Amino acid sequence: MSTSVRLTALTLGAAVAGALSLAAIAAPAHAAEGEKVKCYGVSKAGENDCANKAAGHSCATQSKVDYSGQDFKAMTKEACEAAGGSMTAFDGTNTKAKK
Repeated sequence: MSTSVRLTALTLGAAVAGALSLAAIAAPAHAAEGEKVKCYGVSKAGENDCANKAAGHSCATQSKVDYSGQDFKAMTKEACEAAGGSMTAFDGTNTKAKK
């Protein structure tokens, strides 16, 4: 194998390795942007995703109170903030929820 062929093979290998590294780095950042969080205080009665922080019930759609601080919907952090929700459970109902 000549020197120029070896150099070309090494260059190509480095380029592929670099491209794969960039793809691996970029993928987790993209996934984090759309990551779902538990957004409390934004669901109407019967529209929660699952469970109740205070063990009032254990399944989706079982909430009895609109905008309860104990019931959540899964959504992105940005959507939760826009809806006036909280990423931590709280007592009472959410008076800041976008109705």
